Formats: sequence, C-alpha cells, structure tokens
Amino acid sequence: MKKSGEYVCCFGEILWDMLPSGKLPGGAPMNVALHLQNLGIDAAMISKVGTDSLGDEIVEFIRKKGGATDWIQRDVQHSTGIVEVNISNRTSVTYNIVHPVAWDFITDTPEAVDAAREAYAFVFGTLACRDEHSRGALLHLLDVAKGLKIYDINLRPPHYSKELIESLLQKSDIVKMNEDELEIVSSWYDTTGLTREEKVSFIKKTFNLKAAIITLGGDGALFLDEQGLHKSKVYKVEVKDTIGSGDSFLAGMIKNIFEKKPPEYALNYACALGALVATHHGANPPIKESEILSFMN
Repeated sequence: MKKSGEYVCCFGEILWDMLPSGKLPGGAPMNVALHLQNLGIDAAMISKVGTDSLGDEIVEFIRKKGGATDWIQRDVQHSTGIVEVNISNRTSVTYNIVHPVAWDFITDTPEAVDAAREAYAFVFGTLACRDEHSRGALLHLLDVAKGLKIYDINLRPPHYSKELIESLLQKSDIVKMNEDELEIVSSWYDTTGLTREEKVSFIKKTFNLKAAIITLGGDGALFLDEQGLHKSKVYKVEVKDTIGSGDSFLAGMIKNIFEKKPPEYALNYACALGALVATHHGANPPIKESEILSFMN
C-alpha cells in the first residue's frame, strides 16, 4: 500500500452474483476498488469472505485483477456472500441478497483501522450496515478516517431505514445516488414542488455535504459541489447489462477528484467509463484509459 493519503479505502460487501449464465464476482465496494486499481489509483478493500471455495476463488480473482487482498478477512462460521440476480429486464436488474454471510461480520481490526485512517478517501455504502457487526465496524472506521468520506447510497430493499441513511449522510463529505434514490431520500422531507436540481441542493445543504452526485442512467449525471451544478454529456451505447456501471462511474469520479481535475471533466470521464462498462457483461471489464479518452472525444 502506498503512503498516507495516496490510496482509496473501500469498505463493504464482496460476493458472487449468481446469474442465469453462471456466477460473477461482485459487490459495489469491490467493483469500485477494482476499477480504481485498473485506472491507476491504489485501493484497499476491507471486507470478509468465508473459508470456503467461493471465498478462495473471489480472493484469487481480486489478486489477478491487481487488487489488494491484505484487508479481506476470512470467516470460519459464515459462508462467502451470494446474490441471486434476475436480469429478465436488462435495464432494471433485481437482486436477492442472501443473509447472513461473511461480509455481515466485518471486524474493525487494527489493520482495517490503519487502512481507513490513512486513506485519501474512504468509500462505503448502505448494504454493509444491514447487520450490527459490520455496521459497528463501519461506524468506528468512519470516526477514524481522516480523508474524504464518500457515501454510495446504493439502496437495496429491505436493507435500509431512514434513520440509518440520515446517520450515514451526517458522517459523509460526498454522497452518490441514482435518480430513484434521490426521490426516496427527498420524499422524507418537505420537498414537494422542488425540481430535481433543487432536491439535490436541499440534500447537500441539509447534511452539510461538500458535494452530491446523481446518476441519471442513460441521461448522464449531475454533480453539485461548492462551485455549483455541473451536468454531464450523454453517451449513447448498446447496453449488454448495467451491472457495475454505477460503481465504475464512481471510481471515475474519485480518480479525477483525487487528481484535482475540473468538475465537468471528472463528470464526463465518469459517465464515459460507466457507459463503456455497460457495453460488456459483468461489473469489472478492464477498460483502458485510452478507450475512455477516445470515447469522450
């Protein structure tokens, strides 16, 4: 791992997506970490898998992708996570996320604390909080992390509550959500009559965030920071599946925030990467920087 402030730490689920065509490695935090690594940004992944063959296989997959496995814990009691995926509607994938599994029992080990504390950014989501064990570990790591805290809301019913999301937003610097998640969260407050942009602004202000990012599927994305509201270009592609598109988008944003690129450039780069990932099956196709830049142009 590089020295303090030169890597990104991702916390949460590592699992297998069980598709009709076979199994694929997944989990939003892992996808973000692997895309960052592919884009030349070191990433630490804090998670837990079983001591079973699925655990061995996913750790080996991460290793082969150039990802760091030092912070992936092993669980002798609980099996590696699986998700039953229904892709009958290619633009709206549904998931049955099996519980309890190893990543529900992530521990805030001294090594995990060190990795979280010294990272440039600490990336986390809602799903890893569905069990009190991993939730407790996450809350502790959020307290010690010195870098940017980036919250990818990533709502998966029934694994969330208003109280949980509010508590995580209060600990965040940047939030990323999709259009549906924006509607869910803003519906908890008196936002009737507000435009989409006004709802984004309301959430940023209410939770004292540095920035809010809203993905709009095929219509690009919005990025509200201290400089104002930025809208992306729209990239049209032939979609194979949307698994991992949002995760790759977030990795693209983080890379460009880390490299202090202008907001519009960061947003267009991230949208281009997300669109390119959607032209492949699975969450982690190795998209080259040169592909992204030529697609942007």
